[in-house]
Amino acid sequence: MTHKILDNGIVRELTTEEATLRDNEIAEYNSGAFDREIKKLRLQRNNLLAETDWWGASDNTMTAEQTQYRQDLRDITNGLTTVEQIEAVEFPEKP
Repeated sequence: MTHKILDNGIVRELTTEEATLRDNEIAEYNSGAFDREIKKLRLQRNNLLAETDWWGASDNTMTAEQTQYRQDLRDITNGLTTVEQIEAVEFPEKP
C-alpha cells in the first residue's frame, strides 16, 4: 500500500522506512481494538449497575426482575472474544 503525507503543503509518498513505521503503528492500533472495545462495554455496564446499586440497600428488597437485570449486566461480557461480538451486545431492559 502506498502511503502519502502532507509535508509543508506538499503531498508526497512516504519513504520505505516511514511507510514501515506507519504500517506498524496501524497494526499496533488494530491489535488493541478488542481491549478498547471491551473496556468501553465494561464502563457502560458498570454505569448501569451503579444506577441500580440502591436497589440492594439494607432497607430495600429487590424484586426477582431487578436481581435478574443486575445479574444479566454482570454476565454481559462473558464469552466475548471479538470486536464484532462486543458491538452486537444488547443491554437488558431495566425493570
